Amino acid sequence: MKRILVLHYSQSGQLTEIVKNIASSFKSNEDLTVDFHNITLTNPFPFPWPKKAFFEAFPETYKQIPVQVEPVPQAILNNNYDLIVFGYQVWYLTPSLPITSFLETNDAKKLFKNTPVVTVLGCRNMWIMAQEKMKKKLLDLQANLVGNIALVDRHINHVSVITIGPWMFTGEKKHYLGIFPKPGVSQKDINESEKFGPIISKHLLNNTLNTLQDQLLKHDAVTIKPFLITTDRKANVIFSKWSQFIISKSEKNTPKRSRLVKMFKYYLLFAIWVIAPIVFILFLLTYLPLYNKIKKDKAYYASVAYK
Repeated sequence: MKRILVLHYSQSGQLTEIVKNIASSFKSNEDLTVDFHNITLTNPFPFPWPKKAFFEAFPETYKQIPVQVEPVPQAILNNNYDLIVFGYQVWYLTPSLPITSFLETNDAKKLFKNTPVVTVLGCRNMWIMAQEKMKKKLLDLQANLVGNIALVDRHINHVSVITIGPWMFTGEKKHYLGIFPKPGVSQKDINESEKFGPIISKHLLNNTLNTLQDQLLKHDAVTIKPFLITTDRKANVIFSKWSQFIISKSEKNTPKRSRLVKMFKYYLLFAIWVIAPIVFILFLLTYLPLYNKIKKDKAYYASVAYK
């Protein structure tokens, strides 16, 4: 008998639906026992987000400054799990603040140590550098990353930028203005995420988790868009400077913090609508000369390796 822990944090409920779909086949398998735990905060972030709170979460999220997390039930901590399915969101190119806060707790240290982990993301489109940060955190916890599933908004970048805001600020996942596609991961992809459960079960029961990611990739668990690798890297450099500037120059919940965050918000809009298209043109111009490097990057970021 193998024991699995399905562990996640979700605001909108999208990721909850994804991890439950993946785990649906676990519950019907007599060789598996499954436990579920939703990570919660002592002072939860709001959803839908007030716009001011949404942007003011940026500095501490990017710098991964922890907030208080509610403890994991003792009944779960008392178990030794053979696998953890770990679902997380991406906030500001970083695993969400509730997730990074949880990973700093003693509960996380106990659960993850020497345990195989499959990460599951449900996000807009830029997740690659967030996953690199996750790989490092799991390594520090002495966990063993054996698989990754990244479900994303498949629409072009600027369309997803337009649609994500109304969802976050109203809590309603619907067609913005009646003409734009629904934001987030498509319902089709959410429903089809069930296909990953039997693959994970098979490799766990056969003790072949070392080859799990190769099999997940054959079933479209990850799609790498080379341009977004470039964009994600460059944006992380900029976000690092902005977050450090805001934190070093202001205190939380002060008028100065609000002013600096507003400056960041306007810069972010400028970067999305002006800088990103220029970066895309430069990417196209250098695609052929850098083709071999791009090919290696795609293979690496689709893997569970960390370098």
